[in-house]
Amino acid sequence: MKFNHLSFPSKDVTATVDFFVRQLGCVAERFGDTAVLKRAGFDIVIEDASDRDVNWPHNFHLGFELPGIDEVRALHSRFKEEGVVMKTEVFYHARGSRFFCEAPGGLLFEINTRADAEQAYHAGFAPVAAVD
Repeated sequence: MKFNHLSFPSKDVTATVDFFVRQLGCVAERFGDTAVLKRAGFDIVIEDASDRDVNWPHNFHLGFELPGIDEVRALHSRFKEEGVVMKTEVFYHARGSRFFCEAPGGLLFEINTRADAEQAYHAGFAPVAAVD
């Protein structure tokens, strides 16, 4: 079985898709009120939820990994400059440095690296390619 896609509701599909395209390098295809975002071998479906409330469970988030702490810090700086809703500064964690931010519609993102993770966590890590 292969991982195929994630699907999320958004009260503003256009703003959410713009975030994924501009900030995370996805390619978007629109199908009416729905968008399919392509990235690294899987799809992210953004569905129109303008007619209902969207309430994310506490700490539900998507995680994207970068090769190193310098890339994490650079993306954090760029997000701040571009007005992305930042939930944290860059901080160290035993599994690697990270920060949290929010996309339009309230979806929480973790941007991390495992390059500086404690050795105990390295056994399950695979190499990560650079992000454009």
